Amino acid sequence: MSNKIALVTGGSRGLGRDMAINLAKKGLDVVITYHSNEEAANEVILEIEANGQKAIALELDVALVSTFDAFVNSLTSSLNSTFGTDKIDYLINNGGFIYYIPYSDASVEQFDDLLNVHFKGPFFLTQKLLGKINENGGIVNVSSGLARFSTPGFSTYAAMKGAMETLTKYQAQELGKRGIRSNIIAPGAIETDIMGGAVRDNKEMNAELASHTALGRVGLPHDIGGVVAFLCTDDAKWVNGQRIEISGGANL
Repeated sequence: MSNKIALVTGGSRGLGRDMAINLAKKGLDVVITYHSNEEAANEVILEIEANGQKAIALELDVALVSTFDAFVNSLTSSLNSTFGTDKIDYLINNGGFIYYIPYSDASVEQFDDLLNVHFKGPFFLTQKLLGKINENGGIVNVSSGLARFSTPGFSTYAAMKGAMETLTKYQAQELGKRGIRSNIIAPGAIETDIMGGAVRDNKEMNAELASHTALGRVGLPHDIGGVVAFLCTDDAKWVNGQRIEISGGANL
């Protein structure tokens, strides 16, 4: 029996990297996309292969909906040549970035940047890939704790994540007839290079965020990937349409 295949957008670094590696540890083959850093993507491929699984990396800018048809063609060709199939089983919409912008200062350009990457891109990429997802597969979207509690400076970003949470429920309902599940995870503050590594490198910010978290620290990338990998297994076959916050108990 062939391995199941998961596609992780933004899988070359941060949370996406950890998701991809954890998926491989669960026995899945993996396709990752990267925005520009092919070298980092190839390092992830080597680590997945070291776990005994197959993997490929493809370039994708999730903000450019106009490129999605070409991406699907590239994906189909790569799936056939590497895995002997033209289908995937799981799609993880992870790629993203954050602007820190007070609501009163948000520009149309900044709004559109966040809209394209965090809502419009995943909306239409998933739509384009529906015919590529096997029956009884799954979708994992990514939200944020900031969609549940309010932290000044993140209104634009959080609004897009709120839209993804609503979309996830509709996906779960409409794709259920194919046995396809859709869930969304909501990480809390995580030490990655997002926002220039602010949570990781700013000791004052790190301590402040940790003080609002029941488990007394901010998150690390490896706190997230295992949950995503779980959602892409039969162990999670009855988990559908759910928002799963992974924040150590932030702002309870």
